[in-house]
Amino acid sequence: MAVSLDDTINRQTHSTLSWLLSRQTFWVFVAAVLACIALTVLTDTFATRNNLFNVTRNFAFVGIVAIGMTVVIISGGIDLSVGSTLCLSAIVTGLVMSAGYPLGVGIAAALVAAIIVGVVNGVLIAYVGMPPFVVTLGMLSVARSMALVLSNNKMVYQFGPDQALLLQLGGGTTFGIANPLIVLAVMALIAGFVFRWTGWGRHIFAIGGNEQAAILTGVPVRRIKVGVYVISALTAGIAGVLMTGWLGSVTTNLGTGMELTVIAATVIGGANLAGGTGTAFGAVVGAALIEVIRNSLILLGISTFWQGAFVGSFIVIAVAFDRIRSFRQSD
Repeated sequence: MAVSLDDTINRQTHSTLSWLLSRQTFWVFVAAVLACIALTVLTDTFATRNNLFNVTRNFAFVGIVAIGMTVVIISGGIDLSVGSTLCLSAIVTGLVMSAGYPLGVGIAAALVAAIIVGVVNGVLIAYVGMPPFVVTLGMLSVARSMALVLSNNKMVYQFGPDQALLLQLGGGTTFGIANPLIVLAVMALIAGFVFRWTGWGRHIFAIGGNEQAAILTGVPVRRIKVGVYVISALTAGIAGVLMTGWLGSVTTNLGTGMELTVIAATVIGGANLAGGTGTAFGAVVGAALIEVIRNSLILLGISTFWQGAFVGSFIVIAVAFDRIRSFRQSD
């Protein structure tokens, strides 16, 4: 029996809608939009240009690191050292530029420092066989300690002849859009392309889904795992450089506790801590929702001490949603 064009379109539309409604990222996006609408109605300050600019800029830093964390979590790992890596990269940027070197050299030095952290993490996990939790927890302390040693625990606030360029990079705008947000958008597009269209992207999903099966099919698991942790550290390094330019100074407590916020953004955005699931868009949406929550507490006059309770609740809800979906698929 012939099928009409209208029936075909309706079936495709229904299939697309069903798929969309089953995605955790979609519901997190809806929650963020509804929160923004509610805040616009309840306050006179949320929808102002300055506040929206601050919200988008602030969540960009978490979003950048969350993209790298998503790569790690998809592969079945975890990286607790991103906050300390961010701090180390920021300190290196400040010290190199304060010594009179140009911005490009400062950025390169910061990223090299971050890459070294990632390589050490990756080698110990992939080749030595140590658990990711233990390795990155240890690196959390090591990287923070290196930042203390290099800076002698002093604030760095003079960045040499290219100071204005650094401040513009992290705190400035392009066509009215905060530069960190532009960097986040570019990185999210690149990550989305890699996840969807490259063999390397498919390999990290395969490793997270079933590492033994990936090994049997010839996937270079060890090399890819090292690359995964290098990317995570690199995104933290990029965020460290941008935060240095935004703040105009660097202290050794920069990024403290950030790893928890980043992991929360990644999980809320749909990544599965067991591995094999995650998207770049989900990481961005998760970071945006956390920042909207933080901003809403301030605007509504609620103690920011409640932020952890809200974020923690969203993590539990996100994981519960994923479990319910898994049960339904198994049935």
